[in-house]
Amino acid sequence: MDQNRYGPSFQRNALAPGILAALALLVSQAWLAGAWDDILRYVVAILALIVAWFAIQAKHWWWVPVFAVIAVAWNPVVPFELEGPLWIGAHYLVALAFLAAGLLVKTPRQD
Repeated sequence: MDQNRYGPSFQRNALAPGILAALALLVSQAWLAGAWDDILRYVVAILALIVAWFAIQAKHWWWVPVFAVIAVAWNPVVPFELEGPLWIGAHYLVALAFLAAGLLVKTPRQD
């Protein structure tokens, strides 16, 4: 039988949360330091932990510290008061990290 008949033999579980987080980070640039800032922090921190969990499941350990730092930097409980061009640049850099992890973290499909 053809192994590729039913699609790829792996799945990218981190792709959807990575895309959602990247979109949230990019759209947030219009509302930075606004009323949506707390909601953005919750979204990014939770999605960072979800992507880190998928990286653990896929045994891609090198992604875990990256998303742990992202979860801490964007945490809504004890927020860091960061602003300025470095914080805006961090939004774009973290959006790229989410997209890269979403594409690279993959696990074998179990049928």
